[in-house]
Amino acid sequence: YLLSADYSQIDLRALAHLSQDPGLIAAFAHDEDIHALTASKIFGVPAGEVTTEMRRNAKTVNFGVVYGMSDYGLEQATNLSREEASQFIALYFEKYPRVKEYLEATKAQARKLGYVQTVLGRRRFLPEINSSNRMVREAAERMAINAPVQGSSADIIKIAMINLHREMERRNLKSKMLLQIHDELLFEVPEEEVDILVVGKSSNETGVLGEMSQGSQVNLGVIGA
Repeated sequence: YLLSADYSQIDLRALAHLSQDPGLIAAFAHDEDIHALTASKIFGVPAGEVTTEMRRNAKTVNFGVVYGMSDYGLEQATNLSREEASQFIALYFEKYPRVKEYLEATKAQARKLGYVQTVLGRRRFLPEINSSNRMVREAAERMAINAPVQGSSADIIKIAMINLHREMERRNLKSKMLLQIHDELLFEVPEEEVDILVVGKSSNETGVLGEMSQGSQVNLGVIGA
């Protein structure tokens, strides 16, 4: 069997931890659909009336913020006009004000120190952050925003892989970890060990994010041979 372990919305959970935004933290604490919640705010409709297209646009905004996306970038990635894209980003920061504060503080810290770091202290140096060339400087600012979030996610996944490998060895399992695809791990699992790995996911959810205030949610999928 192939078993897939997907660490649900790990980048946004990392952003919630780093920014300590109450809205994001509450959404994950109550296991809400973060994209539908954002769409509800942006479009001014109840969560139950959010359409597929609304949610898709909100998802682009949610992840776009992590990548330092501008109104132009959002316009290109969706069917929104530039004015609508600008308004959506403003509404996003209105709903999650601590995220905006965190992003600005992160850029300021990068200018001062010359680097940003993940929750585990891994540093990304940004010598171009104070460049006199606007395009070079803005590219470094986007890296400053993105690196702590995606870098922390990468740290977490690597820790999960180490923990899982050690546990599989401890139990003398025949299962094999095949590969990592960003926030997903893929395993080759004998039929008799499928239930063992499924049960083991709960301890991995709570143990992997020891450095973060936001717990993880691991979605499992099993594909028959």
